[in-house]
Amino acid sequence: MQMGMHTDTERCVRAVQSKDARFDGWFFTAVLTTRIYCRPSCPVVPPKPENMTFYPSAAACQQAGFRACKRCRPDTSPGSPEWNQRADLVARAMRLVADGIVDREGVPGLAARLGYSTRQVERQLLAELGAGPLALARAQRAQTARILIETTPLPMAEIAFAAGFASIRTFNDTVREVFALSPSELRTRLPKKKTPGSTSPSRTPASNISGSNTSGSTPGVLSLRLPFRVPLNPENLFGHLAATAVPGVEEWRDGAYRRTLRLPYGHGLVALTPQPDHIACRLTLSDLRDLTVAISRCRRLLDLDADPVAVDDQLRRDPLLAPLVDKAPGRRVPRTVDEAEFAVRAVLGQQVSTAAARTHAARLVTAHGDPVDDPEGGLTHLFPAPEALAAVDPETLAMPRTRRTTFTTLVGQLADGSLNLGVESDWAENRAQLLALPGFGPWTVDVIAMRALGDPDAFLPTDLGIRRAAQELGLPSTPAALTARAAAWRPWRAYAVQYLWATDSHPINFLPV
Repeated sequence: MQMGMHTDTERCVRAVQSKDARFDGWFFTAVLTTRIYCRPSCPVVPPKPENMTFYPSAAACQQAGFRACKRCRPDTSPGSPEWNQRADLVARAMRLVADGIVDREGVPGLAARLGYSTRQVERQLLAELGAGPLALARAQRAQTARILIETTPLPMAEIAFAAGFASIRTFNDTVREVFALSPSELRTRLPKKKTPGSTSPSRTPASNISGSNTSGSTPGVLSLRLPFRVPLNPENLFGHLAATAVPGVEEWRDGAYRRTLRLPYGHGLVALTPQPDHIACRLTLSDLRDLTVAISRCRRLLDLDADPVAVDDQLRRDPLLAPLVDKAPGRRVPRTVDEAEFAVRAVLGQQVSTAAARTHAARLVTAHGDPVDDPEGGLTHLFPAPEALAAVDPETLAMPRTRRTTFTTLVGQLADGSLNLGVESDWAENRAQLLALPGFGPWTVDVIAMRALGDPDAFLPTDLGIRRAAQELGLPSTPAALTARAAAWRPWRAYAVQYLWATDSHPINFLPV
């Protein structure tokens, strides 16, 4: 078990007194006199130190009987960066909770996916986070309910079930307990002032929002604000996604990255637009029960829970990297909304140009993807599921025979479940499984680890662009020597890759015009 920042009382007090937004999501401040909990950057006058106590999660605050502050809305803080930089049981469990597994499969389903007993999972989460999986899922349901209450005209009964509550009574009790307001009061109460970087949804008149019932008969459209820790450089993040976009599945349109989403209860379309203090997110869902999962996957795609200050401080210690970091701080790792999809696309991109990889993927999408309607743009399909790709006749694939073998072996194992690249996966185990597949070398495995698995320390010493950048900067350019030099960049080597790639004039490094 790792000790969280909330155990360092002196450091937490300093963060609260300085209203340091960098620590939002790292810990929560509970005020003993008012029984309210806040984010560290809450704009109100800080309480006396002796009246503060600190918790590692919003769920732990709620379980201890504290209510969310109506001013700073702590339940809407960015997620803790720890869950995306660690590969232990607690981090894997937290990624699954964020992906809605507890709501869909219960705590036994969570434990089964992790390969531990229910008791072991509950004990470790409680020890590190002060709350078990049910309390963590409850806090997430409350936040989903708040988003739907404030951004849609849906009846409260539909919101309750869309947010994952088993009954209207539980929904009403939870909302009142967490926010000290009834659902109706929450809908009518407008925030007086938004906190910079707040995750709070943009308030839109009901006449401008279309809602849906949970059966998915009419798509629901939601406009949200996704927060991040500053700084965030959107150039390589959105540039990479736009430059490698698969026609029909992804596109860049009107200053936004748009794509289709395959979700547990249906499908969705999302448009993500970079803004100075948030990412504007416009979601169209066939079933509103997928809202929590869709938000989680969009945040993961854009690496929004990262701590850029910690990353950049580490990389600046190398005098040859420091100028790159100082020139454009806050680079993120562009990731994915679907790990299996990215693995397939990595194989399609082996030893071919970006344009050729997009063409190969587009052919598969047109032939085997599920069609979707997009009245606002040019999205036409979901990326094919592994089961559909496993049924493809290899002779129809326009690629060398050895790569056909690589492709069919990969999709076969993804389809039958023998290879699981989900958020709960063990990174070391996945690396070993991938390396054992025919046609998988270190580059393919590491790029999947970096962008699909989310390993912040994945490194690509054999990548041509990395070696060229290293040589121009005066860094060692052979894989072995560069790997040795990069040891000082750990555990953030995936971010060093972004800075090194950015020295090139490739379109992935620039926002489309």
